[in-house]
Amino acid sequence: MTQGFQSAEGSRFTVVIPARFASSRLPGKPLADIAGKPMIQHVYERALASDARRVIIATDDDRIMKVAEGFGAEVCMTLPDHPSGTDRLQEVARIYGMKDDEIIVNVQGDEPLIPPSVINQVAKNLNASPEAGAATLSSPLLQAEQVFDPNVVKVVTDARGYALYFSRAPIPWARDDFAAGEQKIPAEACFQRHIGIYAYRVELLNHFVTWGVSPIEKMESLEQLRLMWNGYRIHVAEAVETPPHGVDTEQDLAAVRLLLETGSLATGNSEPIEKAVRV
Repeated sequence: MTQGFQSAEGSRFTVVIPARFASSRLPGKPLADIAGKPMIQHVYERALASDARRVIIATDDDRIMKVAEGFGAEVCMTLPDHPSGTDRLQEVARIYGMKDDEIIVNVQGDEPLIPPSVINQVAKNLNASPEAGAATLSSPLLQAEQVFDPNVVKVVTDARGYALYFSRAPIPWARDDFAAGEQKIPAEACFQRHIGIYAYRVELLNHFVTWGVSPIEKMESLEQLRLMWNGYRIHVAEAVETPPHGVDTEQDLAAVRLLLETGSLATGNSEPIEKAVRV
């Protein structure tokens, strides 16, 4: 299926930040204090620094709603039983009566260090890619241990930047180099790590909530494969700035607190941030 989207509003877009209180590894993390502010406020302020015309926090929790409204955020209360954050985005689009060709960027509520530049990039790329229903980003993979790590999602694209496949496996498979069982990256390698920020057209979101889990999605445990299974194209570009790791654990939270409290972000260099968060 080939999509022929045309945007009525140019590169204008809305950021939606899904924020749930429940978390198996770090309950209540959107409200965790970082340098005197709740984490969700850091995410919100970074989204405000993008070119988004509107930033909305989507939550099902009264505690998050009250805190977010306290620092002036626009909040949309959503149902508590969504199977995924993508379903929550669609509910926001429905509540606000968004048109099919409008663009929503999904910024996770546990990304207090997300660069506004990548928010702008993914929205701009989708607007410029009329055949795509969604857009996302990637970064080069240079370490063999990450290429073979199933927790690191890889992506392969065609010459125009449209995704051919996402996988937890090493793709593309370097037949001659990997045949002997050696885990080393060939000199001409083009491995790309998927960065989990998405821009969606509302039309796609409206279809997404009607689909069941696809076989390849279930096998890989990668939700984006549901889009491709149902015939939608995903545009992928190398990120202009590599976003640091999000906050999933207490260790991540401690690293981000240290970075923000010591002012280490003032240099604008994301490489030491990424290393610190991975410690």
